[in-house]
Amino acid sequence: MAVLLRTTTSATTATSGGSSSATALLATTFRRGGRRLLLLPATRGSAPRRAALLTVRASAEPLEVCAKASLTVPDRLGDCPFTQRVLLTIEEKHLPYDIKLVDLANKPDWFLKISPEGKVPIVKLEEQWVADSDVITQAIEEKYPEPSLATPPEKASVGSKIFSTFIGFLKSKDPNDGTEQALLSELTSFDSYLKDNGPFINGETISAADLSLAPKLYHMEIALGHYKNWSVPDSLSHVKKYMKTIFSMDSFVKTIALQEDVIAGWRPKVMG
Repeated sequence: MAVLLRTTTSATTATSGGSSSATALLATTFRRGGRRLLLLPATRGSAPRRAALLTVRASAEPLEVCAKASLTVPDRLGDCPFTQRVLLTIEEKHLPYDIKLVDLANKPDWFLKISPEGKVPIVKLEEQWVADSDVITQAIEEKYPEPSLATPPEKASVGSKIFSTFIGFLKSKDPNDGTEQALLSELTSFDSYLKDNGPFINGETISAADLSLAPKLYHMEIALGHYKNWSVPDSLSHVKKYMKTIFSMDSFVKTIALQEDVIAGWRPKVMG
C-alpha cells in the first residue's frame, strides 16, 4: 500500500493548457519537535479571517483519501476524474490530506473492508468512510464552508451532459452515427453560456461545478486527441480558454493524471 502525504504546498511542473503531460511532485511535510507543520497558501476573505482559518487547517488531522493508483508509473495518482474532483475540492479548501493509492486490478483486503464495492474515491470523514464524489464533496463543503465552493442550484447542471456525450463519441465506431455532433452541440451550448456568464460556471468565482467538470474535460481532451485525432474546435474559444485556465491552476496540476494513464484507462472502452 502506497501512502502519500499531501499538503497544499507541493511543488509542481505546470502544463500549458493541459495538453502535455504534467508531473505533480509530492509536497514536503515539515516536522518540528514531533509536530507536523503545514504551510498553507492564503485564501479568500479578510486578513484576520484568513489567518484564523489557516491556523485551524494547519492543526487539523489530514483527511484520508483512497485513490486509484497509476497504471503506468509506480507510486503515482491514477486517472479517475471523480477522484480528482474530490482532491481539487480538498486542495481548494486548503485542507491537508493523505492519499492511499489502490491497485484496482488487484484490490487489497484492507481496501475491500472499507469499500466493499471496490470503488474510489472514498474518504474518511468523522471516522466514517464515505463513497461517491457527489456525497464526499457536499460533506466537505458542509464541514468546511470557507472558502465557499457552493454552486447556485440553477447553475449546478451547466455542462453536465458533456461527459456522457464525450464517452458516446469515444466508443463510437460509426463516424455518421451523430455522436460527434451530440458532443459538439453540448460544447457549443457551454461555450455560449461561458460567453454570457463566465469565465467560470458561477461567474468570476470558481465553484464545485467547475471542479466536477474540469477533470472530465481533461479526459475528453486527451482521450479524443489520442483515439480520434479530435480536439475542441477553435471556434469554441470560451471553452478552450476555460479549459486552459483551469488546467493551469495549482490545485489542478497537483492532482492531475498522467496522459499515459488517461489513455490506458480509456482503452477498454475504445477497444471493447
